Amino acid sequence: MAHVLLIEDEANIAEALRFILARDGWQVSVYADGAAGLAAVTALQPDLLILDLMLPNLSGLEVLVALRAAAATQDLPVLMLTAKGQERDRAAAEAAGVSAFMTKPFDNAEIRARVRALLGG
Repeated sequence: MAHVLLIEDEANIAEALRFILARDGWQVSVYADGAAGLAAVTALQPDLLILDLMLPNLSGLEVLVALRAAAATQDLPVLMLTAKGQERDRAAAEAAGVSAFMTKPFDNAEIRARVRALLGG
């Protein structure tokens, strides 16, 4: 069973994603804070990270930069999911090494398809 780590500070979105992904058979860990989520990625070594852009303590972009700078996480698939879908946000995420970028609100089928694709299935 693949492990998906989700860093999302909006509780209703986090719970919806956790439910959708768990129903498809993935183990899901949820963190609401950038710093705590970054520490959890290092400790738990998930197969995929779903990352919000706007987070308390460390932004999603700061988390992504830190992950790409570390040898252990430089190849971790990262799906950035954000309400900030402007081109500059997408460009910054791509420059930092994001694997995929989606905007909120999201379609359940689309997010499941993206997760499957990023996990190699």
